[in-house]
Amino acid sequence: MSNPKNDKIERVLAIYAKLLKKELINKSEEAKKYGVNERTILRDIDDIRNFLVLDADNNGGVRRSIKYNRAKGGYQLEQENDEQLTNSELLALCKILLDSRAFTKEEMSNLLNKLIVCCAPRENQKLVDELIRNEKFHYVEPRHKTQFINTIWDIGQAIHSHNLIEIDYLRTCDHMIKTRRLQPASILFSEYYFYLTAFIDDEKIRENFDVINDSYPTIYRIDRIQKLKILDEKFHVFYRDRFEEGEFRKRVQFMYGGKLRKVRFKYTGSDINAILDRLPTAQVVNEKDGAYVVEAEVFGNGIEMWIRSQGDAVSEVEYLK
Repeated sequence: MSNPKNDKIERVLAIYAKLLKKELINKSEEAKKYGVNERTILRDIDDIRNFLVLDADNNGGVRRSIKYNRAKGGYQLEQENDEQLTNSELLALCKILLDSRAFTKEEMSNLLNKLIVCCAPRENQKLVDELIRNEKFHYVEPRHKTQFINTIWDIGQAIHSHNLIEIDYLRTCDHMIKTRRLQPASILFSEYYFYLTAFIDDEKIRENFDVINDSYPTIYRIDRIQKLKILDEKFHVFYRDRFEEGEFRKRVQFMYGGKLRKVRFKYTGSDINAILDRLPTAQVVNEKDGAYVVEAEVFGNGIEMWIRSQGDAVSEVEYLK
């Protein structure tokens, strides 16, 4: 003989499970399925609504509610969470990801598919996918064709745990592979590539670098790392000496390492804001008749490449001590 109380519990849990799966609850279909009237199903839905209100505090403050979808003729579970991506935010992220051209075509496709499935409501997933379909189809992958997402994670783990790493690195200047023992500092992204910034842990090798007596890291393109080994040895970083990748990133151009220095130049182009965006540390120290005198702190020689790319718009370049 069935127990009405147990029947109700099983019915409510089954309806709740369907709601969690984003399925539509049609009261007449559910009433027929369980042999009850439609008012009973509505009471079940109200019981679930009350539970969701009480459960909000245990669910990280995420508010969930059951709402009637008149167009579909049923009840659905909706989640109200400011931390979730909106459709426009998701589309913007997909466009940025595609424009980065940082991954192989296979990796990019997987990333976009997962991002859409995880962040967009089911009814909007097809629309978001259609809005990026053409760009995804014509996506041009980087020429190195290297898959390195797992390498990024391994390096991140080494940075977090302060483990030394050893890499076999393919140099571009002579296409030779060199082995380096490094203290990993950060992972950065710029101009289609991911980079590792790290401090060389071998004094003899450091002698050949500008950074021998400086607290600035060397820079390695992650896709050129042929082999990575996380060593058991630890390195210690004093809090006052910790590397701040955010400050470093504002001062490095084209990911060329080197000493910290200050540059001053005159800019006579059409958009000073484009210069200030490109050089986050830049400040306008003087302006007259559309000619701007700009000063900026920069690392390394990458700034020289940028200056040459500006043609006649940048002149009177001076490096300050």
